[in-house]
Amino acid sequence: MCLPSQQLSLIHELHLMLSLCFSWQSQAFPLIFLDLVDLKEFCKSQGSPEADDLNHWDITFWSERFRESKYELNEEELRPYLSLPRVMDGLFNLVNMLFGINVEPADGLAPVWNHDVRFYRVNDSSGTPIAYFYFDPYSRPSEKSGGAWMGGVVSRSRILSRDGANARLPVAHMVCNQMPPVGDKPSLMTFLEVETVFHEFGHALQHMLTKQDEGLVAGLRGIERDARELPSQFMENWCYHSDIVEEVHVSFALNQSAVDYSIIDGCCRNTLMKGIYQKLLAAKTFCAGTLNLRQWAEVLSADAFSAFEDVGLENEKAVKETGQRFRQTVLALGGGKAPLEVFVLFRGREPSPEALLRHHGPESVTSSA
Repeated sequence: MCLPSQQLSLIHELHLMLSLCFSWQSQAFPLIFLDLVDLKEFCKSQGSPEADDLNHWDITFWSERFRESKYELNEEELRPYLSLPRVMDGLFNLVNMLFGINVEPADGLAPVWNHDVRFYRVNDSSGTPIAYFYFDPYSRPSEKSGGAWMGGVVSRSRILSRDGANARLPVAHMVCNQMPPVGDKPSLMTFLEVETVFHEFGHALQHMLTKQDEGLVAGLRGIERDARELPSQFMENWCYHSDIVEEVHVSFALNQSAVDYSIIDGCCRNTLMKGIYQKLLAAKTFCAGTLNLRQWAEVLSADAFSAFEDVGLENEKAVKETGQRFRQTVLALGGGKAPLEVFVLFRGREPSPEALLRHHGPESVTSSA
């Protein structure tokens, strides 16, 4: 019996996904094992009674303590250097460079459910509106649950447009639980919260930049759940690019006082940023207990980001060209094509776990082989 081409494609994609995940597991296991050994030794040094028998919840807790100790990186200590307005400016500048879109405030154009909610318009390079989104940034425990999420208000659709000729533009909402501003101080963020904003905006980009006019396959709709994480985790990678770290960094409370960068010696600033950047990269490679977290999407997102690394992250012209290719494939095609087919259109080949291994410290794997 001959199987339909769609079923054959699905079987091939499933086989590829499983083989890549098993390959990633076998190559990454030495890294994870060594990190776990270090973690147990650290627990013993702290007098932890569970050091020899760590459960999953223990690993999560002690991994954070270990990062703080080994890399001298405390999330709360980074908060004074990361303000929400500066982070959003850096994010909007990044997507302008990558995808040729302009994000501008459009407050008052649509009703909002709270005075803190912002409304934005997304324009293409010609200034034509192509999407809109709400941003509800601050914690309101009486109204919102914790965490962060993105959702679609309306999807792109031609049949549901007012005139039936031009597609209805997509509208997204992005909800976070940031610390609200206090007095004259802006909302200050941990680096994890910065990653979260970039992550959720990756989802929003796929919803807003879709070219599908059929609402059922526009944006994130019709895409397998694991593949939906590709754009969001792809955007997280940019948080670790040194230029982005420097752009979103703001010395609002350097040494516990408000200091403008214009009066800080450039060498001092560069040294400070280089130190923070190196600590963030080092802490990222620690992967004890993280083997099974969104593994397939991590392979895809790391491999997609490596396309930008291949052309040189400092080569703005090549990065823009690669960004346009990412926009016209991963962000534009929605559920109209199978995720593997979309990835191949962007990357020119099927996914590889090599980039993910490299991002988690491939030299350790090589040396242990």
